[in-house]
Amino acid sequence: MLLRPSGVSGPGSRPARACPEDPGTVTVSQRPFRQGVRLAVDVGSVRVGVARSDPGAVLATPLTVLATGPGAQAGRARAELARLAASEGAIEVVVGLPTSLSGREGAAAAGAREFAADLAGRLAPIPVRLLDERFTTTEAHEALRRGGKDARARRQVVDAAAAAVLLQAALDTERATGRPPGQLVPAGDGTAPATGPRPATGPRPATAAWPVTEPPDE
Repeated sequence: MLLRPSGVSGPGSRPARACPEDPGTVTVSQRPFRQGVRLAVDVGSVRVGVARSDPGAVLATPLTVLATGPGAQAGRARAELARLAASEGAIEVVVGLPTSLSGREGAAAAGAREFAADLAGRLAPIPVRLLDERFTTTEAHEALRRGGKDARARRQVVDAAAAAVLLQAALDTERATGRPPGQLVPAGDGTAPATGPRPATGPRPATAAWPVTEPPDE
């Protein structure tokens, strides 16, 4: 599932305006924009969806789904996510913050904040940001339904698809404003040790199936 960035035309969409000085070309934004792979995370009590952007930070795609849960299982999922961020060469990780329609935060938001703080400690100095994720799961279900997936198939991949919706919104916002969206999570809030320098590895292509991954036992 590819999510079309705002401002880029496609079949059935309104064409983007060309630059006056160069007719026939399409521009997304003239504002400064950071290049590099980003990851986004949709945090759940059973599964954690992960999405990635391309190095040009134009398109967000689902990457994988990690199994999680209480205790040690949650720790293994977070360690695997930190490994993914390093292997993908991510310059930033965005964590979805679930809130109500009125903007109030409940237990799910508290869990996402704790998750983001722990991840910030593991990933430092890679920045971690919290971003409002209202409607992302709904949009992901609708996109998967349009793609022909039934309810059972959607349950297995919707978390990664929701992470892709969140990441595409973050990319579009930064491209439009020139500023990274969301709340920066202080690395000092994390309880886990940092993972150290990132290895010099290239990005790994996302798989179309977005499998649920059981992190290996530590």
